[in-house]
Amino acid sequence: MTDANLPSGLTTEQARQRLAACGPNELRGREDAGLAALLRGLFGEPMFLLLLAAAGLYLAFGDLGEGLLLAGFAVVTLGLTFFQERRSARALDALRELTVPQVRAIRDGRVQRLPAHDLVPGDLFLVGEGERIAADALLRDAAGLSVDESLLTGESVPVRKTAVPAAEPLPPAAPPGGDDAPWVFASTLAVAGHGLAEAVATGPRTEVGRIGAALAGIATEATPLQRQLGRLVRLFGGVAFVGCVLLAAWWGLSRGDWRQGLLSAIALGMGMLPEEFPMVLAIFMALGAWRMARLQVLARRPAVIEALGAVTVLCVDKTGTLTENRMQLRRLVTDKADVEPRPGEALPEDVHRLAEYAMLASQRDGLDPMDRAVLAVGDAALAGTEHLHPDWRLAREYPLTPGLLAMAQAWTAQDGGRWLAAKGAPEAIFDLCHLVPARREALLERVRRLAADGLRVLAVAEGRHDGRADHDGAALPEHPHGHGFALLGLLGFADPLRASVPAAVAEARSAGIAVAMITGDHAATAAAIATQAGLDTAAGVLAGPELEALDDAALAAAVRTVRVFARVSPAQKLRLVEAFKRNGETVAMTGDGVNDAPALKAAHVGIAMGGRGTDVAREAAGLVLLDEDFSRIVAGVRMGRRIFDNLRKVMVYITAIHVPVVGLALLPLLFGLPPLMLPAHVVLTEMVIDPACSLAFEGAPEDPRVMRRPPRRASDGLLGIGLLLEGLLQGAALLATTLAVYALALHAGRLEDEARALAVVGLTVGNLMLVAANIAAGLGPRALLEPGARAFWAVAAAAAAALAATLLWPPLRGLLHFGLPSAADLGATLLAVALAVGVGAGVAAWGRSHQ
Repeated sequence: MTDANLPSGLTTEQARQRLAACGPNELRGREDAGLAALLRGLFGEPMFLLLLAAAGLYLAFGDLGEGLLLAGFAVVTLGLTFFQERRSARALDALRELTVPQVRAIRDGRVQRLPAHDLVPGDLFLVGEGERIAADALLRDAAGLSVDESLLTGESVPVRKTAVPAAEPLPPAAPPGGDDAPWVFASTLAVAGHGLAEAVATGPRTEVGRIGAALAGIATEATPLQRQLGRLVRLFGGVAFVGCVLLAAWWGLSRGDWRQGLLSAIALGMGMLPEEFPMVLAIFMALGAWRMARLQVLARRPAVIEALGAVTVLCVDKTGTLTENRMQLRRLVTDKADVEPRPGEALPEDVHRLAEYAMLASQRDGLDPMDRAVLAVGDAALAGTEHLHPDWRLAREYPLTPGLLAMAQAWTAQDGGRWLAAKGAPEAIFDLCHLVPARREALLERVRRLAADGLRVLAVAEGRHDGRADHDGAALPEHPHGHGFALLGLLGFADPLRASVPAAVAEARSAGIAVAMITGDHAATAAAIATQAGLDTAAGVLAGPELEALDDAALAAAVRTVRVFARVSPAQKLRLVEAFKRNGETVAMTGDGVNDAPALKAAHVGIAMGGRGTDVAREAAGLVLLDEDFSRIVAGVRMGRRIFDNLRKVMVYITAIHVPVVGLALLPLLFGLPPLMLPAHVVLTEMVIDPACSLAFEGAPEDPRVMRRPPRRASDGLLGIGLLLEGLLQGAALLATTLAVYALALHAGRLEDEARALAVVGLTVGNLMLVAANIAAGLGPRALLEPGARAFWAVAAAAAAALAATLLWPPLRGLLHFGLPSAADLGATLLAVALAVGVGAGVAAWGRSHQ
């Protein structure tokens, strides 16, 4: 469909009125209860339930002050958790805004790209290969359109569609499924061809809406890492429950003090629950995805962020990823002329027919950058000549197929004559023209010379169909080979390399990541662009026909050294991904078409193009590149490595801090000492742990060497044995010191409350030192002065203020069963704790360096 016969569609005002009357084009999923749903989830948390149990126990025994204190802590805990959850939710809301489906609608007589939820009944919208259909609609124009309606019918075979022009009466409604129907349905997928549709039902009134298949209602499956941490928390929860019961029973039976036994048991249970693990993972992944979106990399699945740090091979397209996807027609080559078109200058007569048929073989309403480049030059240079045909009608399209890398269009002139125009890969056009071998070889040599200059080369041919028809499409062969074509010449296109690419390629290679370019272009063009980009071209170029001749073992051997692949079909991308994987590589793959989906899904990290990518490609991929710039992929890898580094650090810290909390709740009782940790003290510690996990570590600075080290092994888990031992060592050092402080203070005649205050002060300060030590791990103390460490200092200042209040304000000191220790005792405690944390961190660092 050309601009000349493009329908006007609705006006903006009409669409606004219909949107107000019909509502947005959205399917209603499960209702989000907002604050109420969040609070229900919080009230079911084991830590909160234990806190309420402790408060109720104090109140039951008449300790009003302690009961109200714990109730206040419960409110603060709710507030902190709510803040963290909402912070994650806001990040996810921002991501959802980026993932709103788009539709190409005709409004006010021109094609506009709109959010799909703004589509209204009566809107005209374009449907193209690889796109999800945005509404139930009636086809008004179609060319080779096939739709996968398995979502509604369960039948996986695509069905053909026909169009009903606007002048014809409205056909009766038909259910999904069956060939040659004019109806298309929301959420189904166009797998071939294109068309123009008129929306008849939107939102809940669509077929998919009526059967309740709302995308928002699909439950999100937990990632393997989330399931692993969930099992860990449940395991510790079970052990904590058994430990609590045994401790309460033992203390009550042996000492006769059931009240203290229950309180100590609750404190032990609160200390043993590592509820921070799943919370931290959820927050890091949500905020990590938000941070990556700011880099124009949209993470559709959290697990992809984890996988990014292990990528060893980046397989990328040339056009639009390494280059600007801003095609310019640079050469028109015929037997008589070789012309470089210049703005404002007319084209020589010798290339007029070449330009004319190149335009007739291009789609005016398409997104292909080469079509746009041809039409831009032709409209300007051929204006006012007989070579433009606004009155010709498009009779039939022959789309590009894997078996014929060329497309053709048949046109009906005013006198009823049929003319054909074809353009595509030179080899394909030469086949259509049935050139003799000598002529073919001479032209291929000309193509190679153009490609060596970095140009992408297409050939153009013309044809005439003998016979006339009363209406478009009649009596035309089913395949372009059914026509006789004559070669007109060659087109050379230039797509400049993105300025950011050479530096990004160099950064990727310094990070131990191989960059492979996969393109459908000619081998010489691919080699020229690869050299400009800084790719490794020492092993030459492997072309699609050569690749096809290799068996799987030979291909796996080839991809160990080859980094440039040309004339590759989408189906061959999957073979390349599998070959890299057989060599033990962790593969990231870019793609944009329907046929790229298998390769994207097979890759460890699939990366779809946000602008030119099809819906199928985006759904198969884990990442969507919003601006299609290769440097964004490298920036995403960098961010993925940083997120994973900080996740590991926080997991070590959580492991470390739970050791002294559990130990101080249990060991004094086993050693015959007075109880040290009561529920209030555990909560006081948790109020430092939670914001430290979600704020201080999430914003921790990046290791400057993050892109100068090789990728981590894909088999490396988030919390391996080495990191677990590191956390246990740090925690054991702090536990031994604080327990010694408590025991020595009691031995030296200090009151029980003074000894408890010294131990809790030591634990709190040691807690903050553990945070600092793990943030600085591998970076040095200067990391704590980086802007990313500001959250740590905010947490430390708040914790210090709260600790000072518990010691200096007598009512609060009494509620926490603290005494006021001497300055000398406090100084000695802080020094001992600092030494213990320093020794633990030093030994852990030594262990890391010798792994």
